[in-house]
This record gives sequence, C-alpha cells and structure tokens, in this order.
Amino acid sequence: MRTPSLYSQDDPLATVLRPSSTETDAQRRVRLATEAEARRVSEQIDEELRQERERMKRNKGDVKLLLLGQAESGKSTLQKQFQLMYKPSSIDQERVSWKTVIYFNVVHSLKHILSTLEAWDDTLDDELLEDSSSVAPNRLRINNNAQQPSPSVSLMSTSTTLSGLSASPASTVNSTRQTNASREQIGNLRRRLTSLIATDAPLADRLSGGLSFSGSGKGGVYVRSGWQARTIENALGRLRSNYEVDYKKRGETYFDPGQDVLVQDVGRMLSNAKDDIKELWGHPTVEGLIARRKLKLDEWSEFFLRHISRVAAPDYIPTTDDILHARIQTMGVAEHIFDVNIHGKSVSWHLFDVGGARGQRHSWVPYFDDANAIIFVAPVSAFDQYLEEDPRTNRIDDSLQLFTQICSNSLLKSVHLVLFLNKTDLLKAKLDAGQKVRK
Repeated sequence: MRTPSLYSQDDPLATVLRPSSTETDAQRRVRLATEAEARRVSEQIDEELRQERERMKRNKGDVKLLLLGQAESGKSTLQKQFQLMYKPSSIDQERVSWKTVIYFNVVHSLKHILSTLEAWDDTLDDELLEDSSSVAPNRLRINNNAQQPSPSVSLMSTSTTLSGLSASPASTVNSTRQTNASREQIGNLRRRLTSLIATDAPLADRLSGGLSFSGSGKGGVYVRSGWQARTIENALGRLRSNYEVDYKKRGETYFDPGQDVLVQDVGRMLSNAKDDIKELWGHPTVEGLIARRKLKLDEWSEFFLRHISRVAAPDYIPTTDDILHARIQTMGVAEHIFDVNIHGKSVSWHLFDVGGARGQRHSWVPYFDDANAIIFVAPVSAFDQYLEEDPRTNRIDDSLQLFTQICSNSLLKSVHLVLFLNKTDLLKAKLDAGQKVRK
C-alpha cells in the first residue's frame, strides 16, 4: 500500500482549532467574534509594519543633525534660531508656555541674588560701596547697545576691573553708618520679596513635571522633550485644584479654568514687587558684588531684571527676543523637525538638541549611528568659568576635551562636523572690560 504524502495529511493546527461537534450557537458566536478580533489585530500590525517600511524609505533623504556641546553653551538658543527660520509658527504656539520659563528665570535670579547677599552679610567693603556707582554704568553698556543685547551677550560680563579702586579716608569714617543703612535696606527688600521667592519651587515643579535631577545647574530645573505641552496640561490639571481652593479661601474670583493660575499669581506678585526688584537690582551692594565678581549672573538673569517693568506688566506676553533669552536646561534628547528648501526641493531636517551636562552625555551615543552632521557648540567666552558639576574643571578645557572625543569617535568618521564658536560678543565684552585670559 502507498505511504501517504506529508501534504495529504490534515493540518494538525487546523485539527486543534476545529470547533467541537458539540459546540452550541452561543459558543460559536463567541468563537467567531474572537477570530474576527484576532484577524483585525493581525491586519493592524501588518499595516503598521507597511507604514513603517514606507516611512523609512521616505526618510532616507532626511538630514539628521545633532547639536552637541557642554551645558550652557547655547545649543537650545541655536535650536530656537532654527525654529524661527524654518518653523516660526511653532514659536507662537509655544509662546504662552515660555511665560512660565521667564517668570521662573526672574524668581530664580532674585533668589540667587538674595542668597549671595546673605552669604556676604548683606554688605560689602567700604571702598566698593563708595565706588560702585562708577562701576554700575559699565554694566549697562555693552557695545553701546544697552537696550537690545543679543541672546548670547552677558551683561554681567562688563564687570570692571577694580585694580584702580582704593579706599578713601572719608569712606572709612562713614563705613559703619553706611553698612548699617545698607543692611537695613536689603533686609526690608528681602522681607517684601519673600512671598515671590517662595514661588521658585512651584514654578520649577510646573516646568519639570516633578522631575528631579542632581546637579541641575544655574538654570535650576531640567525639562524633557515636549515640556511646553506638559506645562499647559499641568496648569489645567494637577495643580489647578490647589490654587482654586486657595483663591476661594481668600474670597477672590481670579481663577480662570482656561488659564494657568500659578503663573497668574506669580505675575500679580511681580507687578506688585517690580519697584522692590528695581531697587534691589540697582542697590550699590549688588552692583559692587557683581563688579567684584562675587555675584555671578548669566545673561538671561540680567536681561530680564533690566526689563522687569515690561516683564512684570499685567498684560505681559513674551516677545521673540524674550524667548531667545529664556533659559531652561534640556534633559535627555529633544527632536525638532523642520522642512528646509534646498535647491527647490523640500528636505526634512531632524534636529536633536541634547543635554550637555556630564551626567547626560551618555545619551548622545544612540544618535551617532545615522547622524548626517554635527554642530559642536563651544562658548569661547567661558575662559573664566568652571563646570557647575565639577568646579575644578575650566569650561574651555572641558569643551576642548569633549570636541576631541567627538572627532576621534569611530562612529562619526563619515559625519560632517561643524565647530560653532559661540558667544564671541560676550568674549569681546569681557576683554573690553579689562578681564585677562590666563592659562
């Protein structure tokens, strides 16, 4: 007798799946419904795989650009410039979320100033108190452009060398009276600004979504990609109820379900305290500490404090220049997509803005494989600054070491590399102010 072929046998899987001869109508309906759902899921997976293959085929011509560099080198500001050039509408969509960042920058700067003053016992050496009035005007004039500094210019950088200052007998005689009056004035300002300074933590939590990260640096808070949308969602969700209850307790009807009540509250405090902020910012002790470089502020701090009247206005809306100056630190890698017209053809550029702190640089590596180009941002003005996470390491030395590592990485041997020397205007301002470059 002929041995049956393998293909003449019944499919064993079909035998297992064959319905029972005793299957009821109800069981049959359940079985058919289950099989239909399984087919739908299988077809959906097949469709997603097909779309993924098509997307990969289309994206073969896309440009993947990495922005690399240490923290506070200006990568995010450069990304905003790309955004303004190739996707300006997105800036308008995010404008309301930047208001939270700017308010946080102002409050955090005030907190830093008051903390530094407290560390110096709210006073300064007599000779500097006497001569700070001659130092302060230089702080407000950079390249004769006090009203419209560029985002990379630090007004702090005009700190004047104090080698020519010397104590006078008159200032020595009046030092006790002057010191007491200065302490009392700063103490009163600190008390009046206490409630405003207390909003530093809620604003940071609003921006980060509760994310904490050690060594967050001068910006004070880290954010992940998509923070703009989450800021608005948090405002209308998680924190709204607490502030609504608070306003009801005070008998106020300030709460608007369509707006961020925390930001409204901070804006109202800023409006009420703007004269105190101006007084603190123009105080001889603050000016003297900045001149002696005991109080170090970044360009974004001084920009917003100098424009506090406009920022504290009840109807304040961040301008594009405000957004470019606003400072917030990136956590991880944020992708931004722009359509760039090259020789009449639209090409999608994928711009990856990365966190530059030492603890985050490991997150760069997965993006090296298919990168087309790298813009390495190096702040040449940082010759007199040190890493926030390692005060022993000069920032210029760190940038040079990091750039060397990037150049020697085998994964990037076919990648176009652009070295972007940033903050040259700040370097010029420092040199013009008499600061010396020393090894």
